[in-house]
Amino acid sequence: MVIPREHGAWGMLLVPLATGAIVALRTAFNGGALTVFVCAALSLFWLRTPLESWLGTSAIKAHTREERTFVLQMIFAIGLCAATCVTSLLWNGRNRELLLIGAIAALAFAVQAGVKKLGRKGRMPAQVIGAIGLTSTAAGAYYVASGQFDRTAIALWLANWLFAGDQIHFVQVRIHSGRAATLDEKLKQGFSFVLAQIPLIGVVIAGYRVGLFPIAIALAYLPVLLRGTLWFVRGPQVLDVHRLGFSELRQALLFGALLCTTFLV
Repeated sequence: MVIPREHGAWGMLLVPLATGAIVALRTAFNGGALTVFVCAALSLFWLRTPLESWLGTSAIKAHTREERTFVLQMIFAIGLCAATCVTSLLWNGRNRELLLIGAIAALAFAVQAGVKKLGRKGRMPAQVIGAIGLTSTAAGAYYVASGQFDRTAIALWLANWLFAGDQIHFVQVRIHSGRAATLDEKLKQGFSFVLAQIPLIGVVIAGYRVGLFPIAIALAYLPVLLRGTLWFVRGPQVLDVHRLGFSELRQALLFGALLCTTFLV
């Protein structure tokens, strides 16, 4: 009822946050502001789970009076931590661009909630939209640590969101193609994923052409593109959700490391 259960969402929050913080090392680094931002991001992300449990909008709800009291106490404690951190970051007119980042993230989560109501058809689009909010930590971490809300902040946000969207799509394909054995069977389930690689590559190329991405960023996306391609040509694979989760976590960590390298070199 209190601890966030979405393991993938943790990765989409923390890996972008880490990339923003690491790339900011090349600037006048503000470690104190970054520490406060990390606490703010984690507490705001954590706040949603007990709030949904208390409101009864999640699968796990607070039923008894004792459970509702406990959850309400956690909401107050986490909310107080979040409010303190955000107030500290914005005190005396500092870090004003965080308001813009936060507004975009909040809008993404609001749209996500609406798309979820579409049922199964809206599940994956809702996750991709929600990833806009989660990956905003890349821009936020870079901004508060460097003091600059520039092309690099936007590039880190966009790069992480593109990766997250591709990862969400691939995981959904794997879950719905657990019994697919041949190439034809996999293509029937995952043809939309194959098509989605075209705009992904197109946006990366466009980002390089307008000076948003360094040319070496192609190396950051190469492992995830190979992962998606190789799954279609490999033989039958038994779906192990836990193994898939750890595999995608490794992909996220590898992507984050390569992304940081492309901006630091």
